Amino acid sequence: MKKHLLLYAKGIAMGAADVVPGVSGGTVAFISGIYDELLSSIASVPAALGLVLRGRIGAAWQAANGTFLLVLMAGILTSVVSLARLISYLLEQQPIATWSFFFGLILVSSHLVARDIQRWNWTRVISFILGAAFAYWITVASPAQWGQDPLNLFLAGALAICAMILPGISGSFILLLLGLYPFILGAVKNLDIAVLALFASGCVVGIVSFAGVLRWLLARWRDLSLAFLTGLMLGSLNKLWPWKETLTWSTNSHGLQVPLLQANLLPARFAEISGQDPQILWAALLALGAVLLVLGLEWLAGRRQLAAGGS
Repeated sequence: MKKHLLLYAKGIAMGAADVVPGVSGGTVAFISGIYDELLSSIASVPAALGLVLRGRIGAAWQAANGTFLLVLMAGILTSVVSLARLISYLLEQQPIATWSFFFGLILVSSHLVARDIQRWNWTRVISFILGAAFAYWITVASPAQWGQDPLNLFLAGALAICAMILPGISGSFILLLLGLYPFILGAVKNLDIAVLALFASGCVVGIVSFAGVLRWLLARWRDLSLAFLTGLMLGSLNKLWPWKETLTWSTNSHGLQVPLLQANLLPARFAEISGQDPQILWAALLALGAVLLVLGLEWLAGRRQLAAGGS
């Protein structure tokens, strides 16, 4: 029960991260030590479905690591339902403080991912640079406007869920780039079953197929893959920079104007343009707090593993 409660808490953290455009639940999975098991469990779903069709329900549940996925998904869904409004409120009312915390979180997380790389060489460096460049390009890309036909909704679900399990890239931010974030958010709030079914079917196909590919890459070229993921996380910091100037706006599902395309500013320039307090001290303290929180959780996890090994 204690193990399941801890896994449930990790699911809550993943769900909270996925709500924020620019923060990935995959990052939380990686730093909480469940990333490899998550990929392995998701990649096993097709084989488990084959067992279900042959009537071997118990074997299918074990093959897909069903208890792990069920508890984790329960945490994610609990978080999305209960914390989405709180995080949205914080991003609206305290944007500098909130983005600073997430900035520190991703910064220290990239360090933890890079630390797992056994040996650096020129191939790892190139992989790191490609990951950083790709994530940076994603954060500065001009938003497109995909159609809302069934095929586009299916493909959007597949792309968003793939991004969601990649550390450093947010599924919700991919939807923003596709111009579908307000539409999908509106469908969730209005319980538009037809739209949600199409989107969810794309998510299922995307996550099962991509998890298998990612698991294979980590098994065969782990250092190269980790270098690329480290680059993704550092490149995504461009999106999380707390001081921004909004260049273009979009209309959300409530008819309100929300930032769409933004440019980063230095704190002094932000204060000059906006006339607002840049809150540098609070920003630094919250970013440092995020770093210490992650390092503290990792230290506690290490002590727990040592205690378990000693017993």
